[in-house]
Amino acid sequence: MSGILDFLFRFSSVLWEAMPFVVLGAVVAGILEEFLPQEALTKFLPKAVLPSVMIGAVLGLLFPMCECGIVVVMRRLLRKGLPLSCCIAYMLAGPVINGVVIFSTWVAFKDHKIGPEMVGLRVGLAFVVACVTGLIVQLQFRKYGNALLTASAIPPIKATEPEAAAVPKPREPLMRRLGNISATGLHDFVDIMVFLILGCVLAAVARIYITDEQVKEISTNQPLLAIPAMMFLAVLMCLCSEADAFVAASFTKLHVSGKLAFLVLGPMLDLKLVLMFTRVFRTRLIVTITISVIVLTLILCVGVHLVYEVNDWTGLPPGAG
Repeated sequence: MSGILDFLFRFSSVLWEAMPFVVLGAVVAGILEEFLPQEALTKFLPKAVLPSVMIGAVLGLLFPMCECGIVVVMRRLLRKGLPLSCCIAYMLAGPVINGVVIFSTWVAFKDHKIGPEMVGLRVGLAFVVACVTGLIVQLQFRKYGNALLTASAIPPIKATEPEAAAVPKPREPLMRRLGNISATGLHDFVDIMVFLILGCVLAAVARIYITDEQVKEISTNQPLLAIPAMMFLAVLMCLCSEADAFVAASFTKLHVSGKLAFLVLGPMLDLKLVLMFTRVFRTRLIVTITISVIVLTLILCVGVHLVYEVNDWTGLPPGAG
């Protein structure tokens, strides 16, 4: 009975933590669908792939969204004509590069005396991972096109100029438009919630069998092994990006590189996100994103670890060394 209660507690904590952001994402998606004109964003993007992907990676500053709700927003932006590579960069970096998460990260590590340092490293690494993954996805898109997307994510076929001019779209009353927003938001919410619930079940099971003491022991005895261990833990725990910095900061004896691995990968890839991806991406694209994000995060965090070791930096709070 105690095991069942523990599972229900952990399941409900993950679910209720994520649900408000899914609702918010569904509402934002409905607003974008109703009020954002087709290709309104794409006409402001540079034609070169790299600059447009870099802009996509910082869209979270304009459309701040937790990873729990960013999938539905990204799908609507994709249907509005935003290039797939930009959407991927926004989906990966948006939950990290936004004002709320930047502030929460600084607050979490302020007492460790490395608040600005952790913010800079987390944002910088997330930006690099998102941009490089976006470029890799662009190469895939050139080869496979919309076959990488599910039917619900493929942008609608644009009408030709004569057809569009011949049949102007009448302006609907405000109440009708609000009804359209509600219908779109409800559709996206129901579409995603099934996979969110399944992801919460898997996360709850994982959090029962993996303890904080086990993570702390690995980080103390095998510091380089702590990086993949924390990446694995981030995928299983399914934490919200607006709160995960406080969890990472609680591992006071964990090396900065391990904390970064947890904070960079978690908002980009976890159990519930992988399941939510299936509503937007085909298997090939999910595998591409997953491998790219994991490999890039591992390489960058190992690089940070080596830089700290060479310079004899600890990054630990006072008294934790």
